[in-house]
Amino acid sequence: MYVYDEYDKQIAAERVAQFRDQTERALAGELSEEEFLPLRLQNGLYVQRHAPMLRICVPYGMLRSEQLRRLARITRDYDKGYAHFTTRTNIQLNWPNLEDVPDILAELAEVEMHANQTSGNCIRNTTTDPFSGVQVDEIADPRPYCEIIRQWSTFHPEFAFLPRKFKIAVNASEHTDRAAIRVHDIGLQLVRNDQGELGFRVHVGGGLGRTPMVGPVIRDFLPELDLLTYLEAIVRVYNRYGRRDNKFKARIKILVKALSPEGFAEKVEAEWAHIKDSPSRLTPEVVTKFQGYFTEPAYDALDNATDLLATQRFENREFDKWLTHNVNSHKKPGYAIVTLTLKKTGTPPGDVTDFQLEQIADLADEYSYGEARATHEQNVVLADVRQDRLFELWQKLVPLGFATANLNTLNDVICCPGGDFCALANAKSIPVAEAIQRRFDDLDFLYDLGPIDLNISGCMNACGHHHVGNIGVLGVDKKGEEFYQISLGGSSHHDATIGKILGPSFAREEMPEVIAKLINVYVENRTEEETFLDTYRRVGLDPFKERVYA
Repeated sequence: MYVYDEYDKQIAAERVAQFRDQTERALAGELSEEEFLPLRLQNGLYVQRHAPMLRICVPYGMLRSEQLRRLARITRDYDKGYAHFTTRTNIQLNWPNLEDVPDILAELAEVEMHANQTSGNCIRNTTTDPFSGVQVDEIADPRPYCEIIRQWSTFHPEFAFLPRKFKIAVNASEHTDRAAIRVHDIGLQLVRNDQGELGFRVHVGGGLGRTPMVGPVIRDFLPELDLLTYLEAIVRVYNRYGRRDNKFKARIKILVKALSPEGFAEKVEAEWAHIKDSPSRLTPEVVTKFQGYFTEPAYDALDNATDLLATQRFENREFDKWLTHNVNSHKKPGYAIVTLTLKKTGTPPGDVTDFQLEQIADLADEYSYGEARATHEQNVVLADVRQDRLFELWQKLVPLGFATANLNTLNDVICCPGGDFCALANAKSIPVAEAIQRRFDDLDFLYDLGPIDLNISGCMNACGHHHVGNIGVLGVDKKGEEFYQISLGGSSHHDATIGKILGPSFAREEMPEVIAKLINVYVENRTEEETFLDTYRRVGLDPFKERVYA
């Protein structure tokens, strides 16, 4: 993974010193809250319901063990002993003191971490598939391109104050999209053209929030070396024509819809014509340099441990469940990709304690070359585990709460912090997630249901990605009371769709039974091979609506 050079370290140190001065001036009353607001936001600092919240950047989800240990210590020394993985693969502290934030940032800089541009109207953390570099069907490793985008976008003077926040994601799998690129401001899919040349299919204008949209394709093939100049053309057009008079209409998706995808693409192409051969254009040497930051670890020459795993699975049913649901194929013989689920019932989805962070660091060192990866589903991946050590690893995960074999089931809930923490939330999310998990506590039944994405957001900002859940739950306010609106049929994958609202909202105590009724409709109508989403798309909304509101 990428390691900071001296230039990176100098920038990080200077940024910490700058923000320390800004914070001291704000605490002394020399900066008004209005003046301090954009400064703290671009350093990841929010003011939440109960305390400040610091959002720490985890570029494309990659974490070294030493970084995990530093996060654990910061969480213990400056917070309340736990942190939260977000749907942008970042990590949040919910209880830091404002006066301590510069010290936290200084400690992060020592291990090549920061909170730059995790908020504000700027280009945010670039994300990608957590299986990048190790999955079988990958076109090419997307992480070098994510790092190129990160370096280009961080502190770019033209894009520091865009009309609204801006998010980019990159995907490289031919068959799976674990990066949700079609619901991003810019989504990049690595492809090869008929000549075998590497490039990108470019989606622009996706996003969730108040007006959810799936991003249309504005260019079927962008040559690899033109990546930055074309991205710059897109953001220049947005910066010039995006609305600034109404924050609810300021995202690039509104501009793309207003101009039409074809009209927007024409403006981008016209802008690009002026800059495509500028110094920002990549060279083969630059691409090779960045690819060199993401070399393979020193894999052992192994055969697949087929016989060993078959015996271990036969002898231990719980291990068999975990292996089936939480372990994926690896491009190297004898290795596997392991996902640690942070969705044990009774724990807020995505939350980890300081102790658990330290344990993840130890596991990464022992089993995965000192590296872990955050996912936008709020789990953690160990990407390079020897198959002959899977049973040993599983035994260590069980007491830590990371071995719950519910990945991709109804109980693998994506959930924002909601009204327990966020000042923007209309309703709490965490208690609803737990109530649903407790209602569906039979893993064998969950396995029979097949994959179901259940996503919960506490407000229309959609940090829980409810719009693209197969079942989406949105917290709403009704005369001061917390209610929940349900949508069905969403997807964040290659077949991305926005879910349709079922109807009037429900009280919190009704939610587990409402979800049960929806599941019953699916079970009664599905064919043998259909998933929940397949059945919904075939039978439509009405059968679900009739059952729930009968």
